Amino acid sequence: MLKGFRDFVLRGNVVDLAVAVVIGAAFTSIINSLVKDIINPLIAAIFSKPDFSYLVFEVNGGKITYGNFLNQVISFLLIAACVYFLFVLPVNKLMARFFPAKVEPPKTRPCPQCLSDIPLEAKRCAHCTQLVA
Repeated sequence: MLKGFRDFVLRGNVVDLAVAVVIGAAFTSIINSLVKDIINPLIAAIFSKPDFSYLVFEVNGGKITYGNFLNQVISFLLIAACVYFLFVLPVNKLMARFFPAKVEPPKTRPCPQCLSDIPLEAKRCAHCTQLVA
């Protein structure tokens, strides 16, 4: 029983996942700081308000604070944009540069008569029996 648990924990997927969670937590604090300390003050300078929490809708004495919701939506979009443009896009470019996609030559060609796929070595189409050069 313990051997199975040890094999499970030391398997590559679990270790990779643990590393990803730790790196993700550290990365989250960096991105949150970028959005909170740099980007949000720029937005506040444009709108002359620190955030949208002042937007409140009252219904029968109850308050609907849709401004807080807008703050969270804007934060999410800013975080997603930062992650994509500052990390995902450059890493994808780097990976494509170091590990180019392998292009395999086609194994089939279209029949000139019926346009079905036939092997490159075929002399006659299996569908319409047309001779193929």
